[in-house]
Amino acid sequence: MDIDRLIKKDEVHRDVYVSEEVFGLEMDRIFGSAWIYVGHDSQIPNPGDYWTTRIGLQSVVMTRGKRDEINIFYNRCPHKGARIAEEGCGHTNGLFRCPFSTFNLDGKLRGVPYLDGYQDTSFDLTDPRFSLRKVARVAAYRGFVFASLAEDGAEFEDFLAGVKSSLDNFCDRAPEGTVSVAGGVFRVVQRSNWKIFFENLNDTGHPIATHESSYRAARQYSEEVLDGELPFELHIIDGNGAPPKFWSDLDLHAFDYGHSYMTAIFNAPDDPLSQQYFASLAAKVGGDRAEEILAVNRHNTIIYPSCSPHTSFQQWRVIRPLSVDRTLVEIFTFRLDGAPDELLQRTFTYSNVVNSPSSIVMTDDVHVYAECQKGLSTQGGDWVSQHRNAGQDQPYSGSEGGLIGVGTSELPIRNQFRAWHEYMSEGSGQSVSPEAS
Repeated sequence: MDIDRLIKKDEVHRDVYVSEEVFGLEMDRIFGSAWIYVGHDSQIPNPGDYWTTRIGLQSVVMTRGKRDEINIFYNRCPHKGARIAEEGCGHTNGLFRCPFSTFNLDGKLRGVPYLDGYQDTSFDLTDPRFSLRKVARVAAYRGFVFASLAEDGAEFEDFLAGVKSSLDNFCDRAPEGTVSVAGGVFRVVQRSNWKIFFENLNDTGHPIATHESSYRAARQYSEEVLDGELPFELHIIDGNGAPPKFWSDLDLHAFDYGHSYMTAIFNAPDDPLSQQYFASLAAKVGGDRAEEILAVNRHNTIIYPSCSPHTSFQQWRVIRPLSVDRTLVEIFTFRLDGAPDELLQRTFTYSNVVNSPSSIVMTDDVHVYAECQKGLSTQGGDWVSQHRNAGQDQPYSGSEGGLIGVGTSELPIRNQFRAWHEYMSEGSGQSVSPEAS
């Protein structure tokens, strides 16, 4: 396929969203080579614990070994092909078992039934090809575990560099300096291509129109029932109705490999709970450092092509492409270790109001994603615009580098497609860097 014909500097061809052939290449060249988020080490706290998930279309199992190491295997018995673990979290009691074999926690074959029957054959218990197959590369940073299915490609430190500060801030907000997954996971299957979800995360052009029904409902309830008060639950809905100048005054930052983040649109209230939390953080790191940590106020960070942390309210969204027009989005909430228990309830509230399947905010977005997918499938035009503020993005002089754009720029979307083009053209992800428009 001629990838070059699908992308221009400020436009992309609709085939990138609707072509089965393009989707197949993405699974091979992007999800088969990039560093993909797998899970957090708090999901497997003890040896034998496991978490089953996906890298692209591949089912994989993340597990903790007897020496506290983290292994990631393809979810397949090497003998008959059966899965070795069901979906979600579980515990193995020391061995992975399928109907045909048993394996140690490090993946090595432990035993098979009727071993005598394998005499004088090429089968060998010590032969690595009869043990569980590990993914090519695994790396972790502050508990967040990533994997790459490719032996070669970008080093993890280089891949993460631009958005490393977001992960630092995510964890530094915890008085103990660590976070842990809390509660279960929300799952939403969206009837749209996986890239549409990512494009929306740092697009400030959509909230006023897309979320009009939800923020108007919040304001109406506040006025008619609460005498104009906006409690936290309504505050985080109302923010989407901010005037255009508010959105343009935000900053958008873009980095190598398609990553980006935007400055925050929702701020935690200055109430007794926030003051209690600040005191717990300051007691551990000092008042000046606590103020410095909380001054880093970001909305969605995009770690392309698989996840999006929200540092202010400890949310983590993961995308799992299912097909060219189906995408699974998983939403995790995290506990700030050492913070007041009540703060976790605020995190749950944010997740329920904004990101849950029953959210009146997320349903706005999911509806628009589906409408985009339906429209892109028609013959109404071949190209999709990414023109807004093109040519105006500038190199960022801060320590993180990258590019910076005004809040309403489509910089993050153009940046994602620069990375997309490099992955799809080479399959290596070695040079997916942003360039000034």
